[in-house]
Amino acid sequence: MLKSLLELVEIPSITGAAPVQDPDYGFLPYGKPVFSALQYVLKLCDTLGFETKNCDNRIGWAQIGEGDSLIGILVHLDVVPPGSGWETAPFSAVVKDGKLYGRGVIDDKGPAIAVIYAMKDLLDTGVKLNKRIRIIFGCQEESGSWEDIAYYKAHEDIPDCGFTPDADFPVIYAEKRILEVQLRYPKAAAKIAHIEGGTAVNTVPDTASLTLCTGEKVSGVGVSAHGSVPEDGKNAIADMLEKIKDIDPFASFYMEKIGFTVFGENLGCCFCDEESGTLTCSAGLISGDGEDIIIDLDIRCPVSFTSSQVMDGIAAQIAPYGAKATLRFEKPPVCLKKDSPVLRQLLSAYQSVTGDYSSKPIAMGGGTYARAMENITAFGPLLPGRPITEHSCCEYVVLEDLTVMRRIYKLALQKLLCI
Repeated sequence: MLKSLLELVEIPSITGAAPVQDPDYGFLPYGKPVFSALQYVLKLCDTLGFETKNCDNRIGWAQIGEGDSLIGILVHLDVVPPGSGWETAPFSAVVKDGKLYGRGVIDDKGPAIAVIYAMKDLLDTGVKLNKRIRIIFGCQEESGSWEDIAYYKAHEDIPDCGFTPDADFPVIYAEKRILEVQLRYPKAAAKIAHIEGGTAVNTVPDTASLTLCTGEKVSGVGVSAHGSVPEDGKNAIADMLEKIKDIDPFASFYMEKIGFTVFGENLGCCFCDEESGTLTCSAGLISGDGEDIIIDLDIRCPVSFTSSQVMDGIAAQIAPYGAKATLRFEKPPVCLKKDSPVLRQLLSAYQSVTGDYSSKPIAMGGGTYARAMENITAFGPLLPGRPITEHSCCEYVVLEDLTVMRRIYKLALQKLLCI
């Protein structure tokens, strides 16, 4: 299992790559590295005795068992850009102090490999599997487009139930609404000639830089974190703009309305509900064109609030500054019944392996493939108490956790077979 994960991490399958025409493999819609990752896992599953399929180089699957019913496990092979600040090479996985460091080891290559070997463990028991168990290998989860899943749903069998190992244990029953909101501030009102920062909307940026019209250069340094938990990082954009807030109107606007806040406090959208907690707001990207300075916000909205409420609040706050807000896209929330059969069985599997019998289903701000299909829920891989390192410059998985999640996923699949 570890060997397979090391080899998979070495493939720099960064999301959002341009399509290419390959002389050997034809059209690769998400670029060669992502295709290479898909090719790797399908070949691995072939050697383990699974049935496999490459779906037009867009997505793939591997399955065991037989029957009309289908249990689905949705994973993804694409990763966010590595960013800066790594002490190890992000695409050369390094084992140190009982941890495996590398981009994708926890999001989501490590869990994908753990599920593959859990399926192999189940297959090796020799027990007749009266349902098909299919691991689906997504290739564009991090890009936000989910074109891969749309293609799958149009051409392949839809699972009756299942999970995606792309979140936390014990089990997730609710995921906040995800909004990507773009703010535009008129460049003519600023004193900035050039500005840039961030690598992905859903990642707290750790570097940012700008050049003033006078030629002076200003930079910012932060700490990267997943966009769903911006409180775990430090935003380099705010670090940069704080330095010029007294001399530049845009910087003043930014620090007044966004700054180092992470809950939309000054943008009129600090909403909260009992089901899923407090809204989070992270400025993931900043750039400029000929007309405007552009800020791309990653907003995770509580399940009981609408995008209209968020946008109305933002519009009212930024209008006096001549700025405008546009909703680029949104992903609807997930809110499942805590006592549904699937959640009950998944929670039972987690509790049986870990002994954590006091645990209950939880809500989160992250967005997973659970939004893409009915009766799919996020389930692991992060154990309670472990720090969230995905999308950061120190992404790692504790080695012993790989074995624990493998055992949990094997038992979970056994329990889902009984539903």
